[in-house]
Amino acid sequence: MAVSLGLTMAGIKTASGEYIDDSWELSVFVEDLGPEADPVPLRVSGSMHIGGVMLQIVDKLKLQRDWSDHALWWEQKKMWLLNTHWSLDKYGILADARLLYTPQHKPVRLSLPNHCVVRIQANFAQPVFSAVIDICRVLGIRHPEELSLLRAPAEKEKRKHKEKEGSATETYDLTGVRLPTNSAHTEACYRMLSISQTGLTPEQILRMHRPGSLVEKTQINSRWLDSSRTLLQQDIKENDHLWLRFKYYSFFDLEPKYDAVRINQLYEQARWSVLLEETDCTEEEMVVFAALQYRINQLSLNTSPTDHAGDSGLDDLDAALATLEVKLGGESTAPNVLDSLTAIPELKDYLRILRPRKLTLKGYKQYWVTFKETSISYYKSPEEALGEPVQQLNLKGCEVVPDVNISGQKFCIKLLVPSPDGMSEIHLRCADEQQYARWMAGCRLAAKGKTMADASYQAEVQNILSFLQLQRANPDAPLATEAEGAQWLVSPRYQKKFKPKQLTPRILEAYQNVAQLSLIDAKMKFIQAWQSLPDFGISYFVVRFKGSRKDEILGIANNRLIRIDLAVGDVVKTWRYSNMRQWNVNWDIRQVAIEFDEHINVAFSCISASCKTVHEYIGGYIFLSTRTADSGQELKEDLFHKLTGGHEAL
Repeated sequence: MAVSLGLTMAGIKTASGEYIDDSWELSVFVEDLGPEADPVPLRVSGSMHIGGVMLQIVDKLKLQRDWSDHALWWEQKKMWLLNTHWSLDKYGILADARLLYTPQHKPVRLSLPNHCVVRIQANFAQPVFSAVIDICRVLGIRHPEELSLLRAPAEKEKRKHKEKEGSATETYDLTGVRLPTNSAHTEACYRMLSISQTGLTPEQILRMHRPGSLVEKTQINSRWLDSSRTLLQQDIKENDHLWLRFKYYSFFDLEPKYDAVRINQLYEQARWSVLLEETDCTEEEMVVFAALQYRINQLSLNTSPTDHAGDSGLDDLDAALATLEVKLGGESTAPNVLDSLTAIPELKDYLRILRPRKLTLKGYKQYWVTFKETSISYYKSPEEALGEPVQQLNLKGCEVVPDVNISGQKFCIKLLVPSPDGMSEIHLRCADEQQYARWMAGCRLAAKGKTMADASYQAEVQNILSFLQLQRANPDAPLATEAEGAQWLVSPRYQKKFKPKQLTPRILEAYQNVAQLSLIDAKMKFIQAWQSLPDFGISYFVVRFKGSRKDEILGIANNRLIRIDLAVGDVVKTWRYSNMRQWNVNWDIRQVAIEFDEHINVAFSCISASCKTVHEYIGGYIFLSTRTADSGQELKEDLFHKLTGGHEAL
């Protein structure tokens, strides 16, 4: 009653023209009238609610259109006035406030991981986290919490003109579309989203920026938008150019049946990461990536967007029968389950070990090595295994780096083990692929604090063997006909190192190992191979650790933080999230402080990006670790903002 009375009484005048109430004039700019239009003058009082102000605006304009998406934006405070039942007094709005009546949803130009550009409606009035969820819903990408938005890099004027003179990138307009639909336009869009782009030219790769150092790899992370704030709060305007990318390298429940778009976009991000040398790989690994790309390109040329589904009914039937078979065969599998609960598998074998030391030229030496739970011990002989070992290493929290050369029969595991003085380095050399796969899988699990009794151990062994098999030459297989431009499937570094006549036969030889893969299987194999690279999924930042006088690199991965020497790129220290007790940000001095088990405290200030970005990365990975298969599709947005937002979100 008081509200309606305030609305009717505001602006009452005496006979002489003076106002007899506490009303005052508020000017509101209306975006739909254009940038040159005068503001709309309103007579309001402090008790009037925001909904009443918007009603007055619409009444004054007398324009017949749908105003339901419009809201008020307060420019000086950079905030949306979305609580329409709040009064002007409650918001603290006075006559000098500059208000804009504008739509909440506006189009932006979005560059996708496959480097295609779409024009799509984005929510400018909700936090970026919510805006990304809406965008991914339109694009058909599940688990939108893994992605986020970046500002497009600033382009130099000369480069802008060159690119305009070159072939202009086609923009797909999705501003009024919900996918998937049956129109020809949306069919073309869906094909673009779910099928790999094959028309890659050497000029495209050479024109793109490639990071030449760790410091250059940190630059992209300064461009991430703040997930807790709206687009308009971060000065993003209508039709601005943004990038959509996978931000968190923790991919949950990749399911070919439902994730055609997600898998393709993830493959494209992985592919460009390899081609632009953002993720380092060996010569043999690069040849495998090239062969997989060649296979994917070959199949993509003749594939429709719906082909990936296959006989979904038969697939479902096969899956149901397989599940039923497991259930009916329960009696035979029970002893294995009991064994895994009572006995933790161990590895015992001869390995050659090297402990790199400065100013020494000592080579590998053979030892009898045992692997129990998460510790490796080595002895001079099996007989001495009952006594004290030469050395025992607990691998929990260590860095595990593969060092493999198939043609040279080199199967090494480089371990960087945390020690009081930093990282202690030790190399294990295996005799063959089988031994390497078993020990490598055990080391990777131990680094995460898991034993070989973990259900993922056998799958890890098979994944390692599978990737090694892809790198193995297959001399008996008939070579495919020469592929034109196959050398452009590798990064510029290898293009310079080898002539096309040297590179193409190697790619085609590796192709024989993947020639039977389906399109979706080839993409999944590429993603898995990318995930197995030592540098996979590390986001880099230049930081200054408390008490240090020099800048260093902080690497943030999905399960650990890595301190890296900026000058030489060596790992100095690793801290696992599983050992983290708490972390916080001192927003006044922009410093991140983290407390780990055993009273280990780490503090650093961020130089290459905002400390909010680092805070969001750490909180985001912890948020993603809370996802479970039985938690359904509902996202806990509140939990995400609690873990990533800091005091700004609260």
